[in-house]
Amino acid sequence: MNPRLRLQPQSVGLGMTSQRVRDRLVERLREAGITDERVLNVVRTLPRHLFVDEALASRAYEDTALPIGQGQTISQPWVVARMTEVLLDVAPAKVLEVGTGSGYQAAVLAALGLEVYTVERIGELLRQARKRFRTLGMNIRSKHDDGRVGWAEHGPYDAVIVTAAAPALVPALVEQLRPGGVLVAPVGGSSSQNLVRLTRREDGSVEETRLAAVAFVPLLSGMVD
Repeated sequence: MNPRLRLQPQSVGLGMTSQRVRDRLVERLREAGITDERVLNVVRTLPRHLFVDEALASRAYEDTALPIGQGQTISQPWVVARMTEVLLDVAPAKVLEVGTGSGYQAAVLAALGLEVYTVERIGELLRQARKRFRTLGMNIRSKHDDGRVGWAEHGPYDAVIVTAAAPALVPALVEQLRPGGVLVAPVGGSSSQNLVRLTRREDGSVEETRLAAVAFVPLLSGMVD
């Protein structure tokens, strides 16, 4: 875990960010099938309330997605934990995230000691996420760009995580995955999506596995200031 990570709770009143509230969230995740103690430990200690608007901070440790503005959401903690578990299966060192959003998923990965590169198409969200990374003392590399093209300059990656849904896996992102690496992404339209794990074999072929039904915002092209 990043030794510079500042994990002390910040009060928003009524103990809604207390350790007891966080511990309850971890127990819910454990009951829902999350088994990796490294992931559960980060969920317990990382201050999720810093990644949402102050008006929603009292709900930060509920197992639910929350709005973060610009038509986007911070993912449900179970989804973040499950996607993170999938990546950890290949013991990654370097990870590409497509869709920075609030910055929470990137922060979870960085807190696990991974080298994180994250791309966000909405400039305002990225500016807010960068402030949070600085507050937490996290060295996360970020870029304002169309996430569908990835960040080839720093590839190939041991793992790629996509936090918005496309009708099919994006070839450019698969190509930036090293042989033996794993990509996890929601795939589908607005009415039906599945969390998919893709493993890139040494011969360049891929193996896909459906993990769970999910609901994500769409993966859009282009950039927004």
